[in-house]
Amino acid sequence: MLGEANVSARMKLDFSNFGDPELSEDLVEYLVQEEAEARALHFGRLWAYYWNSMTPLGAGVPEGEHNADWMVCARPYSQAQEFGLPARITGRSHLGYGGVGVPQPSLVRKEVVIENDIGWRIDTGVHFLAGRPIGMESLARRPEDARRIESALGAVCDASGGLALIQELGLLGAVYGFVDVVVRAAPAAGVAEPQPGADEAPQAAASVSLEAIEAPRVLPILDENDYRRVRYWLQVFRKQTNRIAQGGLLGGARRVEEVAVLEVLGPAWWQRYEDGRLVAEGENPLGRVPVVHILNLANPMHYEGAGEVEPLIPLQDELNTRLSDRANRVTFQSFRMYLGKGIEGFEDRPVAPGRMWATDNPEASIESFGGDADCPSEEAHVAELREAMDKVSGVTPLAAGLLRDQLGNLSSATALKVVLTGTLARLERKRVTYGQGLVEVNRLILEALDRFGILRTVPEDRATRLHWPSPLPDDLGERLAEAKAKRELGVPAETVLRELGYGASETA
Repeated sequence: MLGEANVSARMKLDFSNFGDPELSEDLVEYLVQEEAEARALHFGRLWAYYWNSMTPLGAGVPEGEHNADWMVCARPYSQAQEFGLPARITGRSHLGYGGVGVPQPSLVRKEVVIENDIGWRIDTGVHFLAGRPIGMESLARRPEDARRIESALGAVCDASGGLALIQELGLLGAVYGFVDVVVRAAPAAGVAEPQPGADEAPQAAASVSLEAIEAPRVLPILDENDYRRVRYWLQVFRKQTNRIAQGGLLGGARRVEEVAVLEVLGPAWWQRYEDGRLVAEGENPLGRVPVVHILNLANPMHYEGAGEVEPLIPLQDELNTRLSDRANRVTFQSFRMYLGKGIEGFEDRPVAPGRMWATDNPEASIESFGGDADCPSEEAHVAELREAMDKVSGVTPLAAGLLRDQLGNLSSATALKVVLTGTLARLERKRVTYGQGLVEVNRLILEALDRFGILRTVPEDRATRLHWPSPLPDDLGERLAEAKAKRELGVPAETVLRELGYGASETA
């Protein structure tokens, strides 16, 4: 993915405009050239296990190292999760964490079976977290201000992707353990000054945008005394251009030209370098680092949160190993094989109906062997591995719609909640961390709109509250009865309608 994110060694960094003598060019150069690649390899491996992408068999291996026996296989591709399988199965040995698999002369590629249990568990968790729109309520003191704030925030969110952006945050956070959201704020060119009573939503969407940044790009510079405080935020990646580059002076293979990008965001200033050259810089209108750090699950004393892919990798490797061994055994035992003794030319004549052999050798014989056999210990081991992945991930097959033998336990919503206790408990933990992050994103958006004069607010009115939808199918009658009881207890009608999923525009 992003393993080649090193910026050119010819970079010339100049941070004088940041006005911070503690921001060292040497430190940033070290982070970019020494640590960025290692972080990208680590996080890239997590994404590879989630996505399990396919590549042509032998891609990246020099032609002289191809093994004819290794190339004889049923499938002309390899998958990312083969990285953790034994060489006796895949026919290749991985040297180093991010090294290319090299075919070995003494190894033959066998039946490789990859069942991506990690991928569907991550996707199911994202569906539970952000499968339906999330309600947002402004806590401004005056109702008319709250409606204007909600309209502006909704416009910015929709322009940045809406629900798809929330799902992207949930996916990146689950795979990497965290996701950073950059609030891009700049007054839109050509936008007229806001008029009293005018709709601020279009101007808000044109002036502020949200961008989710994946972990392999991120290099934070943290406070020496508080790991939770980001002093400067770096983004390192390679960007494809719309130009074609020729390889070598003599004209090599054509390829899309790429540039190495380094972005430095500080509380007062920002800069952007491409291939080591400063191409853009400017003042930060927010007066603070415009990045919101969202953890998937809290990981004490670490900037990176706890992801859901890394603890599953050893179990996934063991499961794929056993499935591959079983497939190899089934391949050999599912077909009858024959051993002919004392019959001349037996190996040149295929076994077929009506085929006859004649010989004068009284010791001649034909013996059949093979055929599949039951292996209870193998089945039990595979089942226990799946149960272990259920416990580690907190996501059971039931959460993805596979009922198996638990159908009789689901006669009511209460029974369903009991069966999904682990999944729902993990969901509540994630709603806390993602909810805090989204509320902080809203606060930054409102601060930017206030500074631009688009929507004037005071800090006390920038708080928001999220209304998460129920992850389980609801009985509409039960929900209406609950809403009626709340109204009788004095809960405001607007709050009750929001809990039922009706937005401000639908309740006006």
